[in-house]
Amino acid sequence: MTMGFLVQFVAFILLTWFPSMRAEEIKSSSQPCDFPAIFNFGDSNSDTGCMAAAFYPEVLPYGETFFHEPVGRASDGRLIIDFFAQHFGFPFLSAYINSIGTSYRHGANFAAGSSTIRRQNRTFFEGGTPFTLEIQTEQFNQFKERTGKFFKRARKNSFIRHFPRPEDFAKAIYTFDIGQNDIAAAINNVGKEDSHAVISEIVDYFANQVQNLHGLGARTFWIHNTGPIGCLPVAMPIHNAKNHTPEAGYLDQNGCVNYQNDMAREFNKELKNIVVKLRAQFPNASLIYVDMFSAKYELISNTNKEGFVDPSKICCGYHEDGYHLYCGNKAMINGREIFAGSCDDPSKYISWDGVHYTEAANRWIANRILNGSFSDPPVPITHSCRAQ
Repeated sequence: MTMGFLVQFVAFILLTWFPSMRAEEIKSSSQPCDFPAIFNFGDSNSDTGCMAAAFYPEVLPYGETFFHEPVGRASDGRLIIDFFAQHFGFPFLSAYINSIGTSYRHGANFAAGSSTIRRQNRTFFEGGTPFTLEIQTEQFNQFKERTGKFFKRARKNSFIRHFPRPEDFAKAIYTFDIGQNDIAAAINNVGKEDSHAVISEIVDYFANQVQNLHGLGARTFWIHNTGPIGCLPVAMPIHNAKNHTPEAGYLDQNGCVNYQNDMAREFNKELKNIVVKLRAQFPNASLIYVDMFSAKYELISNTNKEGFVDPSKICCGYHEDGYHLYCGNKAMINGREIFAGSCDDPSKYISWDGVHYTEAANRWIANRILNGSFSDPPVPITHSCRAQ
């Protein structure tokens, strides 16, 4: 073994060992972060009522498992962000745009279904949303500014108990789960545009909004990468064509579409790189990168072991022979009326409606990422403010 190789080998060992050593130091030598609030930004994976309040409410069987009624969540029950809130001992986050029965004392949720990081050119009726990440961060800016004025003018007003205190904003945790819809749009435009350039642009847009939030006082960022979009059942050939045999290499061992997952992986690589750059730019902030892709893919790869049915199966909806009737809807298909109802036991399914996860899957994933197993640096969410 040459001296040069030995030096490189030792450097590699130190670099790979240091992050885990640093994480253990954080967990063993420091108290958990005293987060007073969560501010969440994202798409339908963490929307707790924005789109339902802004447009049309969801219908049963959405919400049937835990809430026993539709509550603006794209699932049969709780989302990952709900398990985060419970982990901190907070009530479920109210959607910022929901004006009825809401409390923002422990944070607010700006996430909205169909949201993207980049600006869109689609209306709600075309599957779009006005609530892109840029708008969500501006909503946060207004929320912070207006609540600050409210506290100054109404200190004795009983309504202030429904809002975070001005000093809570710097101490809060800021969570992000967005990018899946950007990647879906890029997949739909393969061959029409340079997907590499598009992904770089998406990541730059994301960095701009993190910078904006840092300028508004945010200091702890918990950032999810995007999940294995090629493993969403509606993307799988089994639900899109009759008697179709995909060519070799199109699917992986779990039946997921390879090229779609490859695009998600490219986005995740670029996102991680930008998080590293943001850490250097903001040494007074803590930025945690969470590998949501690996957490979800681990579940998909171990369905039987974890007590779930095949990951291609959809609990709620009708998805056969290329027909897609989404959860809770009715339609005439081949001369008969079809109601897209739910399965008997959603807890056995990973996919709720072909795109979103069941409460059971969300709980499984949340339990894996809360402890820092899929984080860089590998610290639990309770200590994420210490990773500076």
